[in-house]
Amino acid sequence: MTSTSDHAELTMLRSVLDDLVTRIVAISDRYRESEDSAVAADLDGAERAMLTARRAVERALGTLGSMP
Repeated sequence: MTSTSDHAELTMLRSVLDDLVTRIVAISDRYRESEDSAVAADLDGAERAMLTARRAVERALGTLGSMP
């Protein structure tokens, strides 16, 4: 596998993570002010994990971009 194909795959995964965050936040917001606010709290944790994963993918893309 070449760094070009890895870059393309990581770019796609970054996009998937962005989509997942958007979807998680939308669901979480529906429960935020309800009796089931624990659902929102759990999903907030999932959102933070996805954002952490996205930052890691972004760093990996930067590293790949600086490779000869």
